Parts: sequence; C-alpha cells; structure tokens
Amino acid sequence: MEPAAGGWAQGLWRACNWLMGAFFALAAFVQVNDPDAELWVVVYTIPAGLTLLVGLNPLVTGSFIWKSVCTIHILFCIVWAAGLAYNLLLHTKQNIFHEEEGRELFGLVIITAWMSLCHSSSENPAGGRIRLAIAIAVALFPFISWVYIYVNKEMRSSWPAHCKTVI
Repeated sequence: MEPAAGGWAQGLWRACNWLMGAFFALAAFVQVNDPDAELWVVVYTIPAGLTLLVGLNPLVTGSFIWKSVCTIHILFCIVWAAGLAYNLLLHTKQNIFHEEEGRELFGLVIITAWMSLCHSSSENPAGGRIRLAIAIAVALFPFISWVYIYVNKEMRSSWPAHCKTVI
C-alpha cells in the first residue's frame, strides 16, 4: 500500500473506532431504565472506553493492559452470548428482535465482533482492505439497525415499556 492509501486506511480505521465508541457509549446510556441496567451499562462502557482509546491511538491495542481487558471482555461476552443463544433456541416464540434476550444477544455479538477486530489490529492498525471493509460494515450496522427499528413502530409494539421509552 502506498503512503497516501495507508493514511486513508488509518483515518478510516480511527473513524470507525470513534463511531463504535459513540455507539457503545450510547448503548450504555440507553440502559438507564432497564431492569438490569447496572450490568448492561458496564457491558457497554468497557468496549466504549477501549474503542475510544483505539480511536485516539490505534497502537494502544498492542499494550498488555488493553489486550488483557479486551480478551477478558470478549470471553465474557462469548460465554454470555452462548447462554442467551441456547435459551433463545429453546424458548423463542416470536421474531428474535421481539425477545429481550434476542436484543441482548445481538448487543453481545456486536461487542464481540468489534472488540475482536480491534484485538487483532496491533500488528497493523489499519489492517488490510478486507478487515477495513468488515470494520466499516460492523461500524455502520448498529446505527442502520437502530434507524430501522426506530422507523418500524410495528416492530417495537410488543417490546416492554423500558425498551420503548429510550431515544
């Protein structure tokens, strides 16, 4: 890759991290009226902080502390997501987005996907073209999903009150 292209890739990678950091911070903020808000605020605040650090300095992903916190959080999210997926497999009665556990599962999957991209970026922070394309897609997915769900009032009709009163 020539230097100008590397600069663009680095800038896109940083922008994706700022976008995902904002998403995770917003996701933590909207948990305020959730029955188990304390847990979910922490679950989203950790990747918000880690991701914003990557946006500031992509090379932070090479530090032992950053990598350790990221790895522990990824493992925690994977175990929790597996439990939720199993529960959904056994008990889902409607569209997965209508189930509280389905929405929680998607949040954990987004966290795991993004933190895994960041975790593997210490050798080459901007990554290759494929990883950068994946990063852009993952960074846009939560926002596109939120807009779709916000516009589609019918989808939210069966949600519990605490999900309807946020943003």
